[in-house]
Amino acid sequence: MNPEQFRQALSEQGIELTDEQMNQFAIYYETLVEWNEKVNLTAITAEENVYLKHFYDSITPAFHHDFTGEQTICDVGAGAGFPSIPLKICFPELKVTIVDSLQKRIVFLNHLATALDLAGVSFYHDRAESFGKNVKFRETYDIVTARAVARMSVLTELCLPLVKKNGIFLALKGAQAEEELENAKNAIELFGGKTIGQKTFTLPQEDSERTIYWIEKRRKTPKKYPRKPGTPNKNPIE
Repeated sequence: MNPEQFRQALSEQGIELTDEQMNQFAIYYETLVEWNEKVNLTAITAEENVYLKHFYDSITPAFHHDFTGEQTICDVGAGAGFPSIPLKICFPELKVTIVDSLQKRIVFLNHLATALDLAGVSFYHDRAESFGKNVKFRETYDIVTARAVARMSVLTELCLPLVKKNGIFLALKGAQAEEELENAKNAIELFGGKTIGQKTFTLPQEDSERTIYWIEKRRKTPKKYPRKPGTPNKNPIE
């Protein structure tokens, strides 16, 4: 997917990018490839693959969910900024918070935000478990998202504590997502969530499967969650 195909594909979904936004994506790509030589950000570096598998893939939730207006979004384990930075470029009023456990990625994201002239973005070097315990951030976000970070039972413990009541946890998953969701049912209930929707589709051109889950926060997460760093992954609630 070259940049013009990317623009056309988004247009077909009702997302019209300006020349300035297209330029931001071009700078994003150039910066990603440049920094990837010294910081391990992605194994995908060919332009057509970055535009399809990172940029387009990150924006797919917006085909089914309204990101307009001054909503707050927290991206857990965003790595090189996916999916929240592509969403931010498309929807500039979004207030984006990214938490990642690797300091080098946070340095990259700060540099990227300056290069893209982004306002309303905050980056935190922290473990998601610790971040979710922080009263400054806990249960304050309209949307919390994670893309290819961990299996659903683990993700719900990391993400749902950050979602405010009536907010949404958006999980971006690949294939075999249905089994993951089934195994995560107890965790979703325990942490105050309810699955209210899902959308399975294939990426254009290469037909790899993707699934997006919408989990609504119905009630507060018990205070003891998330557990200490590393525990959710070692001993997931299933």
